[in-house]
Amino acid sequence: QVQLVESGGGLVQAGGSLRLSCAASGRTFSRYAMGWFRQAPGKEREFVAAISWSGGGTDYADSVKGRFTISRDNAKNTAFLQMNSLKPEDTAVYYCNQALTITAIRRANFGSWGQGTQVTVSS
Repeated sequence: QVQLVESGGGLVQAGGSLRLSCAASGRTFSRYAMGWFRQAPGKEREFVAAISWSGGGTDYADSVKGRFTISRDNAKNTAFLQMNSLKPEDTAVYYCNQALTITAIRRANFGSWGQGTQVTVSS
């Protein structure tokens, strides 16, 4: 069973940047695509970004394209989400998860989630 630990969240002003990390264990990290999701208060969890097992393919939600960049370090079993030009509407708890493909990430049919990391963007 995979264990996922998200970190790097915090309070930032609009226009600022944060870098989130997702440390994964329990599976061979380099065999799985990784994805980031977020859940704002009163809203459903939504897809943010995904990266293929090799890092050669990425996918982003329209709302974050051009501002967020997903990456991974297979040697460190860690995925990252660089968030620039943050907006108040980016405020949410951010979660990561993994699946065999980016398509599977998008389906978001996961049995468990980590604790997430809170991102708060002030206006």
